[in-house]
Amino acid sequence: MRTWDNGLLSVRQSGLVRAWLGAPVLLADVSWGQLDTKVLHVRAGSREVIVKGAGGANHHIGRELTAHRGHTGRLVAAGLAGELLHGCREAGIMVLEYQPGVLVEGTAAEYSPDIHEQAGAALRLLHGTGGRRDEDHEAGATARALRRLDARHLVDAATERAARRRLAEHGVHPVTVVPTHGDWQPRNWLSENGKLRVIDFGRFAFRPAATDLCRLAVQQWDTHPELEAAFLAGYGADPREAGCWAVELLREAIGTAVWAHEVGDAPFEAQGHRMLKEALARF
Repeated sequence: MRTWDNGLLSVRQSGLVRAWLGAPVLLADVSWGQLDTKVLHVRAGSREVIVKGAGGANHHIGRELTAHRGHTGRLVAAGLAGELLHGCREAGIMVLEYQPGVLVEGTAAEYSPDIHEQAGAALRLLHGTGGRRDEDHEAGATARALRRLDARHLVDAATERAARRRLAEHGVHPVTVVPTHGDWQPRNWLSENGKLRVIDFGRFAFRPAATDLCRLAVQQWDTHPELEAAFLAGYGADPREAGCWAVELLREAIGTAVWAHEVGDAPFEAQGHRMLKEALARF
């Protein structure tokens, strides 16, 4: 029997969405395709929504539910993010308000100072929803980076040794952590007539604020410093700490190179290797 979702969701997920929405109609599968996360554009009556579902081993839906249930209120109120309409953590399924616009990545808006200034202001709203001192974050973040280096990857031996040495030298100290997006970059920004909106909180976690600048710093800002200036003007400050920024970039580079290798994303893996060399050069 054909289901409304064409079998893209589990039976339980499909049933829950049907119970929530009545008679959902699948408009498009807009999933990235790298993980088992399904992102569906759906019509429910006169309303359009986004349905996101994933398997039990995928933690992205749970993280996104945590974000929307406690930390995206300011963004939603400002019209910068979609409201959570329904969700079930145990089933790995959620329904979000549909956000109009086109992805910024790959368009002229990707290098628009105005969009980056809006992105800085939006990120400040998210980071401002609550911070705390964390005694264990640095130890945990470094341990995760080392575990990634223990996995299969194509990082050359000399680079791996240098990365391990720099991580060991960093040590452990308390830091302030805030609600972070985890993938703050143009592929998760929408633009509708020049207005920015934000999507995909699947990597949400409490981290130092500067971590949300890592991907921009090694991508768009690397060749367009005016975008960095615009972003920081929107944000209202520079959250990067001199003693930690190089380590943040190093851990981000390790995660990028290893994860991209695991999922077979060759261009992103190449970026990870470039990030590794540039991060180590900062020491």
